[in-house]
Amino acid sequence: MENQARNRKQDVRTRAATPDPYNAYCRVPGCSRPARAGTADGLDRRYCRSHYDHFQSHGSLFKGSYKAKELNPYRQAALRWILDHEDDLWVKHTLQKMSVLYSRAGAHVEAFRLRGMSPRERAWAHWARLRKHIVDPRLPVAAWLAIEMILRDDQQPDLRKEYKRVQAAKIVHRMASGSHRKWTTHYTRNNDPTRTMEYAQELHVYPRPRGRVLRHIGKDLEEACELIVEYHLASIHISKKARDKNGRYDSSPYPDRRSARKRNS
Repeated sequence: MENQARNRKQDVRTRAATPDPYNAYCRVPGCSRPARAGTADGLDRRYCRSHYDHFQSHGSLFKGSYKAKELNPYRQAALRWILDHEDDLWVKHTLQKMSVLYSRAGAHVEAFRLRGMSPRERAWAHWARLRKHIVDPRLPVAAWLAIEMILRDDQQPDLRKEYKRVQAAKIVHRMASGSHRKWTTHYTRNNDPTRTMEYAQELHVYPRPRGRVLRHIGKDLEEACELIVEYHLASIHISKKARDKNGRYDSSPYPDRRSARKRNS
């Protein structure tokens, strides 16, 4: 079995490194670059490397991610509505599902120990990281509602589920994306062995927000928020439009000087 697996991997590497002349063009209209199968860069017969990377990072071949200044008014309005309606049945239900998602995510895994894990395992590790840093469950819910609302207002939206999931997951991913460590190393100088010096070192690791990990995070969030979207999205959107009449929003995605997590680790 080991020989078969090794031979299979070698066969895939060989085919990926051999350009296929029958896949000389990317399938995106207007793109003149070859598909990855037409180069020595992979087996994808549909898209070039540039469009493939764009799809992995943004969830769409054509549309990019929404900017923070576009999303913040929607995130503020959604979170304010949730805070004002915490006694609502569907709000309680959604927050309970988020708490269950946190609790079943498993043990906390540092970002620098994610290598070798599957995308599903990395997604669970992210939920565990949110739990570790005590990220309020209302914030991921507000992020999903913000994406739902901005897609309604977008004149050229990408309404596919994958784009919606990736956009929401990118917001949630930034709430507790990395691991940070500081330590002190002691050493002595060669010219003065009796003198001990201290050297402070830091390690900052941030997982890349792309690929199937974002799809898993977005799907988890969609399932947790499906009922509040079904019963209250329209009223939340109306509330947001009413807030728009009062003037401009500040630059923070959270009202009342809230934050996603404490930056002390």
